[in-house]
Amino acid sequence: MSNKITIGVTDLSFHHVAASLVYNVLSEMGFNVERVYSPHQDNFAKLKSGEIDMLSSAWLPSSHGIYKSDVETVEPLLELGLHYEPYALWGVPDYVPEDAVSQVSDLLKPDVFSRMNKNIQGITPGAGITRFSIKMMEEYGLNNLGYSFHTGNEEDCFSAFETAVNKKEWIIIPLWQPQFLHHNYQIRTISEPKGLLGTVDRAVLLLRQDRSKLFTQTQLEQLDTLRFLNEIISALDHQASREAQPLDAVTSAWLKHQM
Repeated sequence: MSNKITIGVTDLSFHHVAASLVYNVLSEMGFNVERVYSPHQDNFAKLKSGEIDMLSSAWLPSSHGIYKSDVETVEPLLELGLHYEPYALWGVPDYVPEDAVSQVSDLLKPDVFSRMNKNIQGITPGAGITRFSIKMMEEYGLNNLGYSFHTGNEEDCFSAFETAVNKKEWIIIPLWQPQFLHHNYQIRTISEPKGLLGTVDRAVLLLRQDRSKLFTQTQLEQLDTLRFLNEIISALDHQASREAQPLDAVTSAWLKHQM
């Protein structure tokens, strides 16, 4: 039986955290683990082609369900564990008064528009939050009013938010749970009653069924028992992303503390 496993990792910091936790568990099982970092759609394309054996973590059903369905046109997938329960959101810093901005439609109010930073900085085009945000810009007429949504990398998004907070500017951040910014900042979710931001998802490990033979039944059961929380992922993400601690050491220490 081969001990080589290739795991696809969506190239965002919190996905790195979940994949690092899985990496340590697989390494303890005796596997030689290779991680392949790719954007969202590319990750699923590699799972479909068989270039990777598994993917951590897929957000189902809202964010990544369409990509999972495409993979399953060629190979069934096993869902293992519950890494956390993610959801997309639009948020504002907590110093923006709730009576001024409590829902997306409030961004249309003249007194809010006059104070709000009009640039909404997102992340990569294939991300669920990006697809959802583009739809929201259209549905609420924010483009017509003068707001603009921009894609970029995750540091573009996070640094725009942190720079604005340092200046106490009013700013909208298209974000999600879990993410390290929640560890340091109080970010208030603004409501979106049209349901354009999807639902609370399940973040799971996806394994190609034809690669399940690489594992014993006991190992598959162990992977299926992996349970983390949004707060845990955010805290570990903060340690690696903002405290510059080595990620695999951070996740290994957390796992050992749970034993």
